[in-house]
Amino acid sequence: MTEASIGLLAMLILAFARVPLAIAMGLVGFAGLWWMRGLNPALASVTSTVYEAGFEYTLSVVPLFILMGNFVTRAGMSRELYRAAYTLVGHFRGGLAMATVMACAGFGSVCGSSIATAATMTKVAYPSMKGHGYSGQLAAGAIAAGGTLGILIPPSTILVIYGLVTETSIGKLFAAGMVPGLLAVFMMCLTISYITWRDPSSGPAAERSGWAERFDAMKDVWAVAVLFVIVMGGIYGGVFTTTEGAGIGAFGAFIIALLRKSLNVSVTLDILIESARTTGMLFMILVGALVFANFVNFTTLPSDLKSLVSTHNISPVAVMIAICAIYIVLGAAMEELSMVLLTLPVFFPLVVSLGFDPVWFGIVIVLVVMIGLISPPVGMNMFVVRNMLPELSTATIFKGVMPFVYTLVVVLALLVAFPQIALFLPQALKL
Repeated sequence: MTEASIGLLAMLILAFARVPLAIAMGLVGFAGLWWMRGLNPALASVTSTVYEAGFEYTLSVVPLFILMGNFVTRAGMSRELYRAAYTLVGHFRGGLAMATVMACAGFGSVCGSSIATAATMTKVAYPSMKGHGYSGQLAAGAIAAGGTLGILIPPSTILVIYGLVTETSIGKLFAAGMVPGLLAVFMMCLTISYITWRDPSSGPAAERSGWAERFDAMKDVWAVAVLFVIVMGGIYGGVFTTTEGAGIGAFGAFIIALLRKSLNVSVTLDILIESARTTGMLFMILVGALVFANFVNFTTLPSDLKSLVSTHNISPVAVMIAICAIYIVLGAAMEELSMVLLTLPVFFPLVVSLGFDPVWFGIVIVLVVMIGLISPPVGMNMFVVRNMLPELSTATIFKGVMPFVYTLVVVLALLVAFPQIALFLPQALKL
């Protein structure tokens, strides 16, 4: 346990010294293996990890889903989704904010990225809310919080990485994210209703849309629905694997963008470059985390934690609450994917030994990451919105997201208290 504690401390010191976390984890992992096993075994372990990660077939799902998300973003599907949600609920008090959350959920179902969802919906939804007199707090809070749905409703990059690292079925993880995702949408809409009930001027109602306008708007979202049904239906129906589904989804998004005349040679090249850049960043973090995980696995930390829990007869629920609290604290000061990959080698063996379902734990982690994405001081989605809306102060955005932070904490508490919220759908589909 001493070696692992020293390694964690060294890694955090490097991180606070602004060393990229991927490099910090890799360096500490290599140094720890060198210390415990010698130079040649450490070199062999690191080179083997890099080689296997680079040539792992199942990891190809990551760049494919990223590519699909980038094509979807360029195809302009977000505007159609927002318009459809607008026609349904825009006439309610706070309805445009609710429409933003619903559109974020729909866009996230074919994008898989929280930051991309928040950035896209800022451009689409904020002008409409501002034009109807919405407060900056409510508008920014709804966009930043709604954007987090991009990593819970499948496909989700974090769920893919979690599944690959922990060898958990990605199909089960995707199915498990559906009901909690819909619950989060419902709870966010309730939060918006409460905010506008207390301060009606913060989210005045827009004009009511006629049924003809609603049907017309619904026809525009067929592409999103078709792409989602093909990818997810094919995976759950056993027609193709998750990796093959990602490839089909990327090709389908490409065809849709092509039919919408959103692509030319220059734009396509930009999409490919951006996808490659994002993939490279994720793979660097993944390789660094795997090297660090190898080091942790050679220490006694995982078994020592299990012994600590059993010796002191600590309740499994208490352990889970403590883990969630640690994640929330880390998420407020650390990049989310790095945080998850850093802690999985420590927490995952303990969670499984306590009898918790690894699929359920994956959804719990994603919900905690969602809270971190909108938690001060460094919630990533808040700063995406802040950079795109310079007229709003950081304090305004902080105040706007806090009710949604509390909302997601409630969703997390419900998931911890009632695991079947996440496990019902995978069990019903017999995955």
